[in-house]
Amino acid sequence: QVQLVESGGGLVEAGGSLRLSCAFSGRTFSSYIMGWFRQPPGKEREFVGGISRGGRMYYADSVLGRFTISRDNAKNTVYLQMTSLKAEDTAVYYCAAKRFVDVVSPNANQYEYWGQGTPVTVSS
Repeated sequence: QVQLVESGGGLVEAGGSLRLSCAFSGRTFSSYIMGWFRQPPGKEREFVGGISRGGRMYYADSVLGRFTISRDNAKNTVYLQMTSLKAEDTAVYYCAAKRFVDVVSPNANQYEYWGQGTPVTVSS
């Protein structure tokens, strides 16, 4: 059974940076496509970005150029580096994993496993 544990959330001022981590366990990490999603207060969960098994990244337009996703297969960890943070980035951030197909999907329903989420608050 795959387990995902996010960390690194917190309070940051607008314009600041934060790096989230998601630790993966229970299966072979390199076999999974990893996604990041977020749920702003009072809103639906939305896609942030993801990284394929082969390391190809894909981002939502709202974070393109500000957020960077990377993975370290030796550490079984995926990262979300967030820069130039805005108040509208305030949300609970979740990582997710899927086994098939080796393409990042913006559709949350295609991900099999989810972490518990880590909150990020950006003060303006």
